[in-house]
Amino acid sequence: MSLFNQILNAINNPEQEGSTGQLSNIFGTIEQLSNNYQTSPSAIQSALSIIGNYTRSSLKEKRNTEGEQQVQQIINQFGGTQPSPQVVNMLFNMPQLEQMLQQVESKTGINSRTIQSMLPVLVPLILNFLKTGNNAQNPQASNSVANSFLDADGDGDVDIADAMGMAMQYLR
Repeated sequence: MSLFNQILNAINNPEQEGSTGQLSNIFGTIEQLSNNYQTSPSAIQSALSIIGNYTRSSLKEKRNTEGEQQVQQIINQFGGTQPSPQVVNMLFNMPQLEQMLQQVESKTGINSRTIQSMLPVLVPLILNFLKTGNNAQNPQASNSVANSFLDADGDGDVDIADAMGMAMQYLR
């Protein structure tokens, strides 16, 4: 099942945290970033796609070395709309950050310093998007949206920006 379908299921399932309000907050924060940094929402969406790929790789590595519970704890602790430089430092080492910043700059035209200042907001937004799959009664239980994002079946069919774009259309 696609990431977008997992998110829709989470929104429609009262046992999961996902809600249209949560998605609206995420998209409102993206719009606010766009206005604050005078950057197009489509450029931020492209940046989210790249940052999402790096976030997925880092979370997969953490799941392999520290377990699924650690990944869920990171999602629960840092997923939101508030900036968190701590999660950026926790997920990415300096070479990964530099590579990600260069890739985002070359694909979007957004200055790497601007992207670097957006990262503490963008990474928590991605994690907040993943929180939609949390079990409302037991946040440490298996998260279907996070599992889909981490692409447990290995088919490579995951893009956070595409899923966010479809979710935005769904809300409209």
